[in-house]
Amino acid sequence: MLLPLLALAACSDSASFPSRPTTTFDSEDSGLVQVGHDRELRGVWVATVWNINWPSSSALSATQSQEELITLLDVAQESGLNAVFFQVRPEADAMYQSELEPWSRYLTGTQGSAPGWDPLQFLLDEGHARGLEVHAWMNPYRAKASSTSSAASNHQSVLNSQYAYPYGSTLWLDPGAPPVQDHLEAVIGDLVSHYDVDGVHFDDYFYPYPDGTPFPDQDTYAAYGGDLSLADWRRDNVNQMVERVSNKVAEINPAVRFGISPFGIYRPGQPEGISGLDQYAELYADPVHWKANGWVDYLAPQLYWPTTQSAQAFEPLLDWWAELPESGRSTYVGHALYQLDSSSKWSLDEFREQVRLTQERRDKHVYGGIHYHIGTLAESSELREVFREEFYVTPALTPPVFDMASVSVAAPELVQTSTGVDVSHPAARWWVVYAEEGDGWRIDRIQTATQASVSLESGRWALSAAGKHGVESLGVVVEVP
Repeated sequence: MLLPLLALAACSDSASFPSRPTTTFDSEDSGLVQVGHDRELRGVWVATVWNINWPSSSALSATQSQEELITLLDVAQESGLNAVFFQVRPEADAMYQSELEPWSRYLTGTQGSAPGWDPLQFLLDEGHARGLEVHAWMNPYRAKASSTSSAASNHQSVLNSQYAYPYGSTLWLDPGAPPVQDHLEAVIGDLVSHYDVDGVHFDDYFYPYPDGTPFPDQDTYAAYGGDLSLADWRRDNVNQMVERVSNKVAEINPAVRFGISPFGIYRPGQPEGISGLDQYAELYADPVHWKANGWVDYLAPQLYWPTTQSAQAFEPLLDWWAELPESGRSTYVGHALYQLDSSSKWSLDEFREQVRLTQERRDKHVYGGIHYHIGTLAESSELREVFREEFYVTPALTPPVFDMASVSVAAPELVQTSTGVDVSHPAARWWVVYAEEGDGWRIDRIQTATQASVSLESGRWALSAAGKHGVESLGVVVEVP
């Protein structure tokens, strides 16, 4: 396990959140220096529901599907990103080997039909080799994206059919049903126990977006609602789920972060002048409550409106979310990259402005963004160049996992070679290489710890080790003649 190794580590700095200043002190006795850089989550969503991003077809062979995944990971890396949010549970199914839920129909065309390989494990191996974090994006309550699709015998719509309701064109699991809650917790516990994911992530789907018809949970409410109003009971169901998932993830591996990307408006009028759907009253989602109670490592509100749209203005919404009461947990921004060139409001300059506004809010704990979706980047080498050369020029690790930010990491052991150094460490995920610049240290690159050798040119360098939880060690100074 990673945690005991980190907890026993010595000879390191105490990790601050989210990053340390680049001003350094140099200890001639220890050969160690303080290093650090501005942290930023640079993420992208990879949607599997309806085969939006991957696989392009359920008729692909394993080789073709793997080639498509590699292409998408290369797109993320080429764009300067450091995290992918991969949809592993689009409709109470699995894009990985699960004993609890059937294989997704988006893999083979038939739910429950094994593809002959494990997409999530493949993605983890290939993503981590490229220095990318891989977050498991899960939909907690959607049972079917199309209510008429066929279900496998071990699907929740079969096993708990009394709690699976047609709603619009979808089938929805009842958030107030104890078997639904228990199953979801078990699924997440199983995934985090068996896969080296960097995070568990939910998007904005809790109770379904209303279509004018009532959600048919009257029997469950009568059985479990107690003295609460229907609205308060529904919110409490979601709150309990978020708390249970948070506790389960932390119990199994506290280095795995848990976060949610809610609808971008909390309530109309918050902030003043904003109008739109009331997620508190209509989706029964209370992200303000989740963040205030420390149940999430971050919120990533989906601010899917242009800066020029006054009723859902990007900048006032960004500031409102950033200024929520919290104790160091991050805010990321969900960017509507899929809208690029869809109208005159969604030009490349609009995205430049949104990223600029986001990056200017570091003093408010806004530490990055997640782009929906990777397909837009995959289609344009020009856009990838803008990301790499304008948005994300300097390499960066994501912010440390909040509840583990004080868990220190030992400095790596180095052996100098003719071309640089060989590096070793029992629990590192990354080597971070700094070049001496003036009185401080400038980040030069981030390299995965699976590579034991770091090439260095002539000069003075400092190398740190960073753990899965994102904390860096002190830097070991190396002078190359």
